[in-house]
Amino acid sequence: MSIDEILEEMDELLDKAGSVPFVAHKKVIDGERMRELINDVRLNMPHELKEAKKIEFDCQRILNEAKLNAESIIRKAEERAAQIVSREAIVTEAKKKALDMLNKAQTASKNLQQNAAASVAKMLNETESYYSRNLQSIKVVKSKLGSTVSAGLTTDGKKNGIQ
Repeated sequence: MSIDEILEEMDELLDKAGSVPFVAHKKVIDGERMRELINDVRLNMPHELKEAKKIEFDCQRILNEAKLNAESIIRKAEERAAQIVSREAIVTEAKKKALDMLNKAQTASKNLQQNAAASVAKMLNETESYYSRNLQSIKVVKSKLGSTVSAGLTTDGKKNGIQ
């Protein structure tokens, strides 16, 4: 079960909970079930973090592949330039084309790296936002749970109705 599904079930548990008599804004919930759901969230967090790390790894792999491709393009451009230079009649033209190819390869390499870095940043921002929303939801549920638990106790620490 994903964290979102668990949080949804927590919301449903609160929605279905009966109100405390004479205190409509307070609810009586199944504490054991809420504890199970909280434990499920704790168990699922490492999985979601692993997913984020996998995304980060994939982005790093993409960056590395882009760098290797750029180096290959540069190497081919240099090899071609060397072949052209070996022909004496077109030495000047060869240098011009080689430099142009090298500039294009470097530009393509920079563009690939920038796009990959932007993609990584976007994925990490989305992951951060996702976890931030989940953390806020957990805090709200925890606060509601704390209020519910506190509502069940009198000021002297004894349960209502028990003296």
